[in-house]
Amino acid sequence: MAACRHHRGLLGLWLGFKIQNRITNLPSMHEYDLGKHMNMNNTAIPQVLITTLQQATHVVVFTGAGVSAESGVPTFRDAQTGLWERFDAEQLATIEAFLNDKELVWGWYEWRRMQVMRAQPNPAHLSIAALASLVPKLTVITQNVDDLHERAGSAQVLHLHGSLLSPRCFDCGQACTPPIAIPDEPAGGRRLSPPICLHCGGAVRPGVVWFGEELPVRELRRANASAKDCDLLFSIGTSSLVYPAAEIPNLAKQAGAKIVQIKKEKTPLDTDATWSFRGPAGVVLPDLLSAAYPEGGCAP
Repeated sequence: MAACRHHRGLLGLWLGFKIQNRITNLPSMHEYDLGKHMNMNNTAIPQVLITTLQQATHVVVFTGAGVSAESGVPTFRDAQTGLWERFDAEQLATIEAFLNDKELVWGWYEWRRMQVMRAQPNPAHLSIAALASLVPKLTVITQNVDDLHERAGSAQVLHLHGSLLSPRCFDCGQACTPPIAIPDEPAGGRRLSPPICLHCGGAVRPGVVWFGEELPVRELRRANASAKDCDLLFSIGTSSLVYPAAEIPNLAKQAGAKIVQIKKEKTPLDTDATWSFRGPAGVVLPDLLSAAYPEGGCAP
């Protein structure tokens, strides 16, 4: 009951962000462009989706960079600035880049860690956290390397691409404790020497999955199993282009799950999603949960 009261409080927080719902039956459509179906006071939420969410026994939420972008965290597709403006982000996110210029790569990741630690969870993060007490089972899978889900209240988040807050030794793989303080980096960035591993003396690297590296086996196995087990999956803020993570919604659909996509732009998932919303997750999710659980009730 304490958890129920806690998440009713989170539902109350949404009232500052949520928009009055217009619940409609649109059986012939699966795409809802908020530019067409929403004004400043209404979001189109199909009744069949509300019913599906209320009856779901296992919900998976699969998030990408678009969710963190709503908190002001830069994405890989954003233009680089300062020291980084002559680099494509993908050029800095490889083993080869680190071996070639450790100070450049470590400086960029410390700048990114500063952006993440200064950011705050947005209404989408809060909605996902609250959903845990509204459905019988919730699994959160993310491609993001920040901790905004955890700071919003989500537990046991599966990080498929690692975390900026979990550095490890490049040589021996030993986990290293990151500094607690927020990095104080100049806006334009700077070169920084990486710390030295206390276990073997090697250079410490960011705890993220670089291009060309394998995803963490344990997290990927659990993510795949959850996708195959769920009856409803939300794909939120992800381009559906980066594999193998992008296979998660497909696995769910193949197993019979309904798919809800929330993304500002078109993606390859458009043709497979049961419902697709064009708009910010921080608007769509609070509206959907408020419509499905108007009293803030908890799952049995």
